[in-house]
Formats: sequence, C-alpha cells, structure tokens
Amino acid sequence: MADPIPVLVNGAAGKMGREVVKAIAAAPDMVLMGAVDLSPELQGQDAGELAGCGTLEVPITSDFQPMLAFVAQDKEPGVMVDFTHPDSVYDNIRSAIAYGVRPVVGTTGLSPAQIEDLAEFCDKASTGCLLVPNFSIGMVLLQQAAIQASQYFDHVEIIELHHNQKADAPSGTAIQTAQMLAGLGKTFNPPAVTETEKIAGARGSQAEEGIRIHSVRLPGLIAHQEVIFGAAGQIYTLRHDTSDRVCYMPGVLLAIRKVLPLKNLVYGLEKIL
Repeated sequence: MADPIPVLVNGAAGKMGREVVKAIAAAPDMVLMGAVDLSPELQGQDAGELAGCGTLEVPITSDFQPMLAFVAQDKEPGVMVDFTHPDSVYDNIRSAIAYGVRPVVGTTGLSPAQIEDLAEFCDKASTGCLLVPNFSIGMVLLQQAAIQASQYFDHVEIIELHHNQKADAPSGTAIQTAQMLAGLGKTFNPPAVTETEKIAGARGSQAEEGIRIHSVRLPGLIAHQEVIFGAAGQIYTLRHDTSDRVCYMPGVLLAIRKVLPLKNLVYGLEKIL
C-alpha cells in the first residue's frame, strides 16, 4: 500500500476546517500533518479533539510557514487544504506553491487577476493547484443542468444565500455559475424597459453577459443557490440546498487525491470528476 498523503489544513478551527480534519482522519490514504488556525484561544489544542473525532496528536498552531516546511519535507508530495479568509488566501496559495505543497482551496474571493497570476506561478513551478468554489457534487450537477437549460431560455438570474459569517459577496459559486453560462457566447436578459434603481443595488450585481446575481446573508443559512430561468408563460428554477457541511467532504477528499499529479492550476470541481 502506498504511503498516505500528508495534508496540512489551514483554517482548521473553522466550521469547514473541522469537517476537513474529521474527513482526513477517517481517510485511510491520508494523514493529517498539520492544523493551522490564527485563533489565539485555540493554540495548542488537539485538532482532532476540537473537530470531535478523537485525539490525533496534531496541535492547532498559528505557525503557517513552518508547517508548510514541515509538510514539504515528507517523502510524499504534500497538500494544503485552505478554508481561511479572502484577505489571506492569495498569499497562502503562493506560499504553499513556493514550498512545493499542492493547494486545494475552498476559500473564495480571489480576483480574476489574482487567479491568473497564481496560474502563471503554478506553471512556472510545475505544481498543481485546485481552486474549488463549491465542493458539493450536487452543485456541479446544478451547474450542468443550468448550462443545458440556457440553450432554451434567454432570461436568467441567480440568487445565492449564505450564513452571515461569509465575508465575500457574491459567492464564488454564483460567480462561477454565471461565468459558465456566459461562456456559451450568449447574451442574456435583453431589456424590455429602461430600468431605474430607486435604491442602488436593488437589481443585484451584474455579471458577464447580462446575468444578475443577488446575495442574501442571514444566520440560519449555510449555503444555497437558485438559478431561475424565465420565458413567456413559464419559470424554470434549479436550486441546491446545503443542510450539513459534511456534503462537501467527498469533493474535498477527491480534490486532495486529484491535485497530486497536476502541474497547473485547475478551477472548479467539475474539471476533475
């Protein structure tokens, strides 16, 4: 049997990070090598105990760069899973690539220019990186259904709903969905009237090819998205609802395994299915 994949979880004490720690602990082909989180009150706590999966003898630490170096020295190629914050994710990815550790990133909020820069950095380093706005298989299926529907509908809007702890808006998943539809080379939502917003932003943000995205942030939500198509006499709605973050873990584990042979940056879970 091959040696397990060494994994560093960055943002290990967050809600997603704890689920990732549990998933890695249960995966026979992976080993948790490090758990990084900046929360001062959690330093030194066992990552497994914090996640609720028992003692793993991996303490929570804020020492990100030393942990990257530690994972990089393993004889097997290492992976960093990042669920942190939009303000830090770009630097996190560059640091991981510099150490030869493959990033698997669920943190959203990167700009197109940053993604392009990271792609060039990956190419130069011949190191794989996976940027995944949404690790849910159900969301991938929704996006594929939306692409199919867009061939028959000229009007579409996207509504994304998330918990009120999410820092960026619109969500990376909603932006990706709009980009996928826009990539078909079709302009949506031809105007029927001259619109006037009485309150700025009332019609949401406008993405590529005339696609509107509306963001909702409320406690009690986790992650939800609707893609609504309209035509004369009919509405076609696609919706994906998340009730437990465990739904993302099969996608995270798949990404950890699939990133190892890559030599470039790949955007989206659908690219590795």
